[in-house]
Amino acid sequence: MTRRGTHGRFAGVGVGPGDPELITRKAARLIQQADVVAFHAAAGRQSNARRIAAELIPDGVLEEQLTYPVTTGATDHPGGYAGAMAAFYEEAADRLAAHLDAGRNVVLLAEGDPLFYGSYMYMHDRLAERYETEIVPGVPAFLAAAAAVASPLVRQTDVLTVLPGTLPEPELARRLADTDGAIIMKLGRTFPAVRRALAAAGRLDHALYVERASMPEQQWRPVAEVDAEQVPYFSLVVVTGDSRNGRRSRDREREREGDAAACAAAPESTRAAELLVVGLGPGPDRWLTPEVDAALSEVDHVVGYGPYVSRVPQRPGLTRHASGNTVEVDRARLALDLALRGERVAVVSGGDAGIFGMAAAVFEAAEDPAYADVPVRVLPGVSAVQAVAARAGAPIGADYAVLSLSDRLKPWAVVEKRLRAIAEADLVLAIYNPASRSRTEQVATARAVLLEHRDAATVVIVGRDVGRAEESLTVTTLGELDPATIDMKCLLIVGATGTRSSAAGVWTPRYVR
Repeated sequence: MTRRGTHGRFAGVGVGPGDPELITRKAARLIQQADVVAFHAAAGRQSNARRIAAELIPDGVLEEQLTYPVTTGATDHPGGYAGAMAAFYEEAADRLAAHLDAGRNVVLLAEGDPLFYGSYMYMHDRLAERYETEIVPGVPAFLAAAAAVASPLVRQTDVLTVLPGTLPEPELARRLADTDGAIIMKLGRTFPAVRRALAAAGRLDHALYVERASMPEQQWRPVAEVDAEQVPYFSLVVVTGDSRNGRRSRDREREREGDAAACAAAPESTRAAELLVVGLGPGPDRWLTPEVDAALSEVDHVVGYGPYVSRVPQRPGLTRHASGNTVEVDRARLALDLALRGERVAVVSGGDAGIFGMAAAVFEAAEDPAYADVPVRVLPGVSAVQAVAARAGAPIGADYAVLSLSDRLKPWAVVEKRLRAIAEADLVLAIYNPASRSRTEQVATARAVLLEHRDAATVVIVGRDVGRAEESLTVTTLGELDPATIDMKCLLIVGATGTRSSAAGVWTPRYVR
C-alpha cells in the first residue's frame, strides 16, 4: 500500500484469544515497533487485548485506552445505545487520527481477529480511507475453543456456521438445525435462549460450552450442565460437525437412492406413511391455519423451497430439507421416498399448496408406480390472491380467473392465448408470478393484450409483500399501470368491466346487468 503523505501508519493487530503464545510473529513485531498502542476496554476493567500483549508493549510507548461508554447497561444518550456507541467510535477515531496526523504509527490491538466480531472494524471504517492501513489476522476464540475440547469442527463437505447468540431464538434454532458444525458467540445474558434453541434443534446433547478459551482460567463442559447465571461474555458454544455427520450421511444417502432394505425390513403397517402437502399462507403466522399448524407439530420432516422451510419453527426431532426454486419434482420425490419408509413428512408451500404450489408437483411425482402405497393429503392455506383481495376490499366477489405469467413450464404463446380468453370473457384476473430477474417484459406485453379488450380505466390492484412488514397496496388503472414497478413480490388483480373503486374499497358486483 502506498504511503499517504507524512502521516503515520495504522494497523489493526489481532492478538488471539488469550494465550500470549498464540500471538503471531508479525503481530508481535508491529506492536514492538509502534509509536502508539491503542486498545478498547470496558469502564472500570482492564483491557483484555492489552493484557494479552502486555509483554510486547515497549516501555515509554504512548498508550490510548478507548473506554466504552456503555456495554450492556442503560444509557441516557438521546440516541440510545446505538447513538452512544456511534459517538464513542467517532471520538475514538479522532483520537487515533490525531496521532496519525502527527506522523506516529498506531497499532490498535484486537482480541482474536480484527475483522471477526471486533471493535477494530469501526475504527477501520473511519480511518482506512485516510491513512495507510494494515490488518494482521489473529487466532479467533472459536478455534481456541475447538482445540480446548479436542474435537474436529467440520470435515470434508460439512458446513460450519458461526452464529451470534443474540439472534432471535427461533432463528437461532433454525440455523442450528440446518448446519453441520456451529459456533455460537456472544453468550452472557443470551445463554438461556441459546440453550433452548440448541434443544429445539436437537443439538443440545452434543453442544459444548467453553469459557475463556486458551486463558489460564479456561474450562469447558456440556452445555446442558452449565449454570446460566454464571456465564461470562468470554464464552462460546461449540457444536461439532461430527455430532451430526452420522445422521446427515444416512439422510443424504436415503434422499439420493432411497432405502429399499429399510422398507423391506419394516413392518407392513409402517412401510408407507401419509404424505401431507400444506399451504403456509402468504406470510404472517396469524394466517397459518390451525389444521396446518397442528400437522407441522407432528411431522418428522419438512420438505420445501428454502424460504418456506425456514418459516417452520424448529423443534426437537424435526429434520428440514430445503432446496432451490426450480426443483419441485425432485423435492416431491424426496418427500415421497421418506413417506414410503414410514416417515411423517410435510411438503410446504407458500399461500395455498394447490395454487401454483407443490401439490401438483407431488401428484405428478406420485404417478410413479413406486409410490402407489403412499397416500397424499393436501391441507389448504390462505392464498395470496385472497390476501390481496381482502386488503383491497372484494375485487373477486364475482367470477374470476387466476393465471401465472411465468413461461418456465408453458410457452408464452399459451399464456397470451389464455390472457385473451380471460379478457374477452370479462373476468376479474389475478396474475401470479408477474415478473422476475429474467422476465421483465411480460407484464408490459400482458397489459397490451388486456388493453385490446378492456378499457384503460379498468381498475388494477398491485399487492406487494402483503401480510409482511413491508406490505404495500396500490390501486391504479390498466392504462396507468407502470410495468417497470412490478416484480416477483407482486400479485396483480385486474378488474372486470363492472369492478368499482370507491372510498370504501375495490369491489366487483355479484350481478351482471
